[in-house]
Parts: sequence; structure tokens; C-alpha cells
Amino acid sequence: MTVHNIQFRKIILAYYKKHGRHDLPWRKTKDPYEILVSEIMLQQTQVGRVIPKYNAFIKKFPTFQSLAKARSGEVLKAWQGLGYNRRALYLKKTAEIVTEKYRGKLPKDIFKLVELPGIGPNTAAAICAYSFNLPIAFIETNIRRIFIYFFFNKTRRKIADSEILKLVEKTMDQKNPRMWYSALMDYGTYLKGEVENPNRRSLHYVKQSKFEGSDRQLRGEILRLLLKHNSISKGKIFAELGEKKEKIEKILKTLVKDGFISQDKRKIYLFK
Repeated sequence: MTVHNIQFRKIILAYYKKHGRHDLPWRKTKDPYEILVSEIMLQQTQVGRVIPKYNAFIKKFPTFQSLAKARSGEVLKAWQGLGYNRRALYLKKTAEIVTEKYRGKLPKDIFKLVELPGIGPNTAAAICAYSFNLPIAFIETNIRRIFIYFFFNKTRRKIADSEILKLVEKTMDQKNPRMWYSALMDYGTYLKGEVENPNRRSLHYVKQSKFEGSDRQLRGEILRLLLKHNSISKGKIFAELGEKKEKIEKILKTLVKDGFISQDKRKIYLFK
């Protein structure tokens, strides 16, 4: 399906006017801290899972300062259920940097944002759009899906993000990018249930690996045990998880390296 820019904008905005998810909590705020939290949580996680976690997280840690002062264990407990726990530690570290270096105010400069832990160019651009209403082009999975569907012939394969980005820039609402991106997100979610996934035709498409039985699942289970007990013996971990010792030892080493835990000869500790 190919359309002209004006027709495309009319389709997206008409859908948003009728079906827009205006009740999403992060759409009710322009607070840069709250937008940052939502953007980090929404990375690789469905909206329905994020909403209750986001509300609880903001209630517990309402500012950069409160998150910066919190213990890592507290932050990880609040994060449980979202997966990709490294994001929680990145968010805490970002809060520390913003509090110390920027006096508690998130910078509007995209180049300064990408220097913060866990914030890539697309997340930085999204923060600029939603917090500061800046018309900066970026791509995420919903945006990629929409533009491939509307602007590229069905026979095209290996479509590069660089091609899509030019179209994102051309169709941008320069006056209200915040609203425009919200409209794109909602239409992208709708489109997901209507057509065969256009993202499979992207040059950057990677099929998500199976979660069950993965190292990522095992990492999460180890952290859940530590969040429950604060410290635990290796023997207890081996008994609880029923996995090969070599596999658990390997994952424990990565958790130490990533700053989640510390260990001695007898016990594993949650990093404070």
C-alpha cells in the first residue's frame, strides 16, 4: 500500500480522534521524569503490563531525587514483573546523574540524553518529543510497522530504517509532535492486529528468542529469590531452580558483572 503524505496524515489523525488512548497515564503529564520512566518501561514491554507498574513506581519514586537516593534492591522490587531488570538499574543511575550533574532537571539536548545509561538515540528523541514537544524524528516498532505498510510496496524486503526515517521527517507535525507520535503509536497498535506483520520486511527485523528456559528467565528467577531473601546460599539457589550448576554459575557471574549481585564463597547477596 502506498499513499501520499497528506492522505497518510488524515488516516492517522482520524483514527486517533476516534480511538486515541488518551487515558494512558504518561499522556496526562509532560513531566520529563515521568516521561523518562514510561519510555524506559515501555522498551520491549506491552502497555498493559506497564500501566500498573508505572503508576506504582511513580508513587514510590516521584522524582529524580527520590529514585537517586533509593537502594538498588528497592528499585528492583518495584520493577519486578517488567523483565529486563538491567533497565531498572540504568534508570536509577540516570536519576543519580541528573540529580548531581543537572540539578534534578533532565536536559532537553538529545546529545546529552544519549550519554545517560540505557538511553539510545530513539528513546532520547521520544523523550524530547513527549516532554518538550520537539519535532525530532525517531523510529520504534510501531512507527516502523506503519511506514512500511503505507509507503512500501508489499514485494519490498530488507527495508532500512534510514529510508523510513526520511518519511518520518517528511510527515512530522512540526507544531505538535507530541500528539502526532501518540497518534502513530495508537495506529501502530491497531495495525498489529489487522495485517501480517510488516516489520518482517525490515532490514533490522530479528525474531524474538523464546523466553521459557532462556538465560533471561533464569536471571529473573535468581533475582526474585534474592529480592525475597536479600542473601541466599548457592546450594539453595541450585535446589530451588533445579538447573545445572554450570549454567547457574555462568549466570551468577554475569549478574555480578552487571552490578545486580555480589558473592563470596558461601552466599550470594543482592547488590545494595
